[in-house]
Amino acid sequence: MTRIVAFTALALLAGFAMHALAQRIDVRPAVTPIGSSSSNGVSFAWFYDAQSRMVYVCRGGLPASTPDCSASARLP
Repeated sequence: MTRIVAFTALALLAGFAMHALAQRIDVRPAVTPIGSSSSNGVSFAWFYDAQSRMVYVCRGGLPASTPDCSASARLP
């Protein structure tokens, strides 16, 4: 009987420790996709970064082999 009580108390303590540790870790995504569109073989995608309040626009398509994400704007 004492072993069962001790094991249950240890399991509850371990569960509480994992819960307390998980509360300190931020698991939000770095950027959130807003939307995308394409026209004449050129694609655009918009992303929002809540941490820095920035919106990024990425362009990709046939002329460019890699996405170009150089356009950005800071929100007020």
